[in-house]
Amino acid sequence: MNRENSRTWRIFADGVFYFVGSVLYAISIVVFIAPNNISPGGLTGVATQINYLIPVPIGTAILFMNIPLMLAAWKQIGLDFTIRTSICIVISSAMIDLLEFYIPPFHGDIILTVVFGGVLSGAGLGLIYMRGGTTGGTELIARLVGSKFQHVPIGRLILLVDAIVVASSALVYRNFQSALYAIIYIYVSTALMDTLIYGKNKGKMLLIVTKAERQAAAAMMQRIQRGVTILKGAGAYTGMERQILLCAVRPSEVYLLRTLVYDIDPSAFVVVLSTDEVLGEGFRPFNKI
Repeated sequence: MNRENSRTWRIFADGVFYFVGSVLYAISIVVFIAPNNISPGGLTGVATQINYLIPVPIGTAILFMNIPLMLAAWKQIGLDFTIRTSICIVISSAMIDLLEFYIPPFHGDIILTVVFGGVLSGAGLGLIYMRGGTTGGTELIARLVGSKFQHVPIGRLILLVDAIVVASSALVYRNFQSALYAIIYIYVSTALMDTLIYGKNKGKMLLIVTKAERQAAAAMMQRIQRGVTILKGAGAYTGMERQILLCAVRPSEVYLLRTLVYDIDPSAFVVVLSTDEVLGEGFRPFNKI
């Protein structure tokens, strides 16, 4: 496949992922969330509350609230991100307003409502995020603020905005339990989205400082069959040069590796870090599509 055909195929794949993801997300809102007075956080949560107070379609409200954000993103974040996000916003907003006329709402058990709503939302957003798109809203606000104030943690900002929206839903719906159910919905959605995006590619990264670095590296490569990178370092207090071992493993292999290192050098210093995704030999290969 030449470069032009590969680019065409990637654009087609992006469009399919954006469309399917938007449909799943729209079903979550139309069938499970909005009819049961649950606010999912972000601008979607604001839109569902507006729809509850006045007869404004949820998708239309989401679209209009995102317009000024998209104009700002075009100038501050870049054209590619703006185009991708604009496409996802338009498709998801249109699907929310369209499917409302064709799919009946679910008014059954509230726990089933938030769980299945969260599953559909997480699956839909996961498909969109996998191809570099977003549905705007909170994440777009966070990116805009982050581009201006780089010292502001984006994750905390998103959490703060969502918390305010969820808390306000208790006042709008006059039901404190709605806010509690919204928290469950957001947790299920986020957990599934992370699983869909990263899946089995999550891993652990270990940094190992040992006096027997060569012996430990050889044992790690032979017994666990994982690649090891040797980094140069120095102790800040002693100034003594040290070699630091870096190794990426699956979570189930952490215990084996720690035990192996301890058997070789009981005084070794080991740092275990969580990683969202590990690509390359021994893990999932790079996917260019």
